[in-house]
This record gives sequence, C-alpha cells and structure tokens, in this order.
Amino acid sequence: MGGVGGLHLMTLVRMGIGKFRIADADQFSLGNFNRQFGSSVETIDEFKAEVLAAAARGVNPQLELDVRTSFVDVSNVDAFLEGVDLLVDAVDFFAFDARRMLFREARKRGIWAVTAGPIGFSTAWMTFSPQGMSFDDYFDLHDEMDSLERFIAFALGLAPLATHIPYFDFSYVDRASGRGPSVAAACCLAAGVVGAEAVKILLGRGTVRSAPHFHQFDAYRYLLKHGRLRWGNRGPIQKLKRRIMRRRLIQLGFSV
Repeated sequence: MGGVGGLHLMTLVRMGIGKFRIADADQFSLGNFNRQFGSSVETIDEFKAEVLAAAARGVNPQLELDVRTSFVDVSNVDAFLEGVDLLVDAVDFFAFDARRMLFREARKRGIWAVTAGPIGFSTAWMTFSPQGMSFDDYFDLHDEMDSLERFIAFALGLAPLATHIPYFDFSYVDRASGRGPSVAAACCLAAGVVGAEAVKILLGRGTVRSAPHFHQFDAYRYLLKHGRLRWGNRGPIQKLKRRIMRRRLIQLGFSV
C-alpha cells in the first residue's frame, strides 16, 4: 500500500471492483509524501493498509476488505491468495524474493498477475497469464543470482527499450535502503494501466498481451513503446544489455 499500491487500490475501487485483500506492515513517514496516496501530516506513523482501507471505504462503504498489517511471506501466502481472481503487484522494487514468490504462487493457482511501476516519468507494465510464460522464465531469475544481477534482470526485463535512460539519474538508486527516484505522476500512470488491464482480465473482454509482451509509456518524452521478447531476458540482445549495465553500475560504485 505504498508508492503504487495505494493508487492501485483507489483506482480499482472507483472502477467498481468490490472485494480486496491488502497487506502492508509499513507505516507512513515523511519520505512518502512525494508520491504515496494516503500519506499526510495526519497519517504519519499510521499503518498504510489501515489508512488506505479507510479511504477505500469512504468511496464505497459496501466494500469487502480483508486488511492485513503484515507482509506476505511463505507462511501466509496461501491464505493471502485464497479465492483471488487477480494479483496486482505493489511490492517494493527491490523486494525480488517476495515478488518471485507471489508470482510463482499465483501461477500455481491459475491466477492472472499484473505488475506496473513508476520509472522516472514513465510507467512500465507487464501482465502474466497462468498459462503463459512465467515470471521467473521471462526475467531469467535464479536463486543463485547476486542482488545486482537480480536488479538488472528485473529492470531491463520490465523496460527493455528503457525510454527513461536519457534523463534517469542512477546515482539516486540505493539498493541497501530500497530507494530510488520516483515521482507522483509516474505512480498515477502505473495505476491507470493496472485499471485497464484489470477490466480486461476480470470481465474477459478486449485483448490482453501477456508476457513475453512488455509495455512502457513515458510522459516526459512522449513515447509509447511495446514489444515482445520471445525468449525474455534469455535472448542474446537482452543478455548483452545485462552485461553492459552490470559493468556500468559497478563503475558507478554499485556493489554485488
């Protein structure tokens, strides 16, 4: 229920979805003010999940809400995904293990999953069908990878054409604290595309281009990019990009 999670929830509530299960153990702080729905002077130190639940009920008092002030992990993922029709990924960018677990467990249960996040002034998004390419297969993620390899694989897989690179300052990326440059405008873009994907999946209408299809809209550069990586991150061009990015990040002082 942080950078994009709160906006995802409120967008879907206003679009008529009436039943949610949300989870977040974090509390609002001053550092959330630049982008997170629900963060304000009045909500500092309050649980994000509880604040967002109250906001959602303010829009639709008849909502069915299962609110959890804890993170989802291997001990409770079964209960979290029980009866779910769609998984909307709002996990922190650097929480790779948690994200892999959620997508893996959703796939086992035949649940569609959508991920959309802010990157600079853009949003990059992907949808995963339970019958299509899996999250780990597309991003080429393995347990033995170091943290820098996982970061690069997720970043380049999510936005292969990287429209944000000309203006993105990587010196502000801090993997240790899980922080990176983000703005409210990009979070709103992410919530918008999630809303559109949710309508198509839940109502069975329109075309859903699932992985290995990727999409990125950059409002700063007026660019919409989309395509299909037949082999995901395992393709030769993506592997080359990953090697180049790893060298450059290490030169910038990123550790493995």
